[in-house]
Amino acid sequence: MAKILHISDAVALAFHAMAYLANLGERRVTTRTMAKKLGVSEAHLAKVMQRLEQTGWVRGKRGPNGGFRLGQSPKKITLRALYETMEGPLVLTQCLLGNPVCDGNCALGEFIRGREKEVLEKLSRTRLHDFAGNLSSLSR
Repeated sequence: MAKILHISDAVALAFHAMAYLANLGERRVTTRTMAKKLGVSEAHLAKVMQRLEQTGWVRGKRGPNGGFRLGQSPKKITLRALYETMEGPLVLTQCLLGNPVCDGNCALGEFIRGREKEVLEKLSRTRLHDFAGNLSSLSR
């Protein structure tokens, strides 16, 4: 099925894993438990968690009482920051063809850039704390 707005699996996993952790507070959870709860591949989630740990968004602990928890307050983390951790800096589309044939001033280009700006602003304004509240049933 085609999607108008594409968000990679890695970003979707990062958003959901971080929301899950935000709802757990200080408790730690293993990748296996989280993957099972989210219904996703444990291997893919482990790669996402590794990237989140490298950037300090989560803290991992190995061993019998190990697992992950947030590395920062969910009130400080924006969805844009998480997105850019996984995919790199967000840039606005200049031309859908990649090589501008109309100097980037076509009606379609303006329309797409407008929607992208809206998404970018929403990701920049939305804190993990707010996003996680909508997914609190995951941590039960």
